[in-house]
Amino acid sequence: MAKTSTLDMLVDLARNDTDEAARQLAQLSKARHDAEQQLQALHSYRQDYAERLQRVSKSGLTASNYHNFRQFIATLDEAISQQNRILEQMDARLQKGRDSWQAEKRRLNSFETLQTRQLRQQAVHEARREQRMNDEISARGYRGMGH
Repeated sequence: MAKTSTLDMLVDLARNDTDEAARQLAQLSKARHDAEQQLQALHSYRQDYAERLQRVSKSGLTASNYHNFRQFIATLDEAISQQNRILEQMDARLQKGRDSWQAEKRRLNSFETLQTRQLRQQAVHEARREQRMNDEISARGYRGMGH
């Protein structure tokens, strides 16, 4: 019985580790999604600002205002580049999270397979024990009938 309780404990620990890896993966996925939305917002903002520059340029624009527009667009371009780097880092973390979850899931599956085998073996052993007892009871009854 000690083997069963040890194996049960290992299954429970592996299940907890798998659940924790899944929670971490979900957090990483949400953070990655949020970063993607931020990047999309930066692209949209840059597009809007570039269009505004074009509209204002048609009606006349001072060199100073033109320079300010271009400088701000360059700042947005840098923010977009930085956000792209952040997304690359998040993609790497997300892949590590997936790998970790998959490793924990394989570990859990291995322990559950061992546990299932052990339970089957115990059931077979118990069935054999019951059959022996029934055979013994039948044999006693047969002998008791005077045969």
